[in-house]
Amino acid sequence: MSDGDAVLFAEPGARWRAVAYGPLLCLLVLVLELVTASPVHWFALIFCGALIAAFVALQVVAGRRHVSVELTESTLRQGTETLPLTGIAAVLPERDEHSWNDEEWESARALGELSGVPRRRKAIGLRLRDGGLVQAWARDHRGLRTALGAALEADGEEALAESAEEQRKADGIEQHADGAAVPLVKDKNEQHSENGADR
Repeated sequence: MSDGDAVLFAEPGARWRAVAYGPLLCLLVLVLELVTASPVHWFALIFCGALIAAFVALQVVAGRRHVSVELTESTLRQGTETLPLTGIAAVLPERDEHSWNDEEWESARALGELSGVPRRRKAIGLRLRDGGLVQAWARDHRGLRTALGAALEADGEEALAESAEEQRKADGIEQHADGAAVPLVKDKNEQHSENGADR
């Protein structure tokens, strides 16, 4: 992601608050034991709380690394793989739920370093500019589809505007702020050297 790119869509993959669930449960058991005058299992509860927190922390780190999604104005990141939006030609339609046949993109490679679309995520078919197909994915797949479509549309409009500006410059026309097209006046020395070259 380049500096200044706005984030259009993001999913963290996993949230750090999940680490607190195990220790909170152990704390609740500890409070119940204290209130009911039962034998208090200090060591067991502290050990279990720490063990669960460590295990969940590993899962959160893995989730944030491998199943996070971030779409900016110039890139789509899926896990550790980043795809420039300039490499995407189109977002393909959703799979027809009533059709018996699979869509062509459903057998394509899933973006990211995992072997397929991560669990609890849904795939989105993408056609690349080189003609290949890939699967993007997200938990909120419709949200990503909408944001990706809008980003590609904006990217296409920007590319068309840049292309038109380059063509105007090549034709020797300058576009003013009020929309008027004015032929570029060449420097006298430049005109003189061109006239000399014509002779």
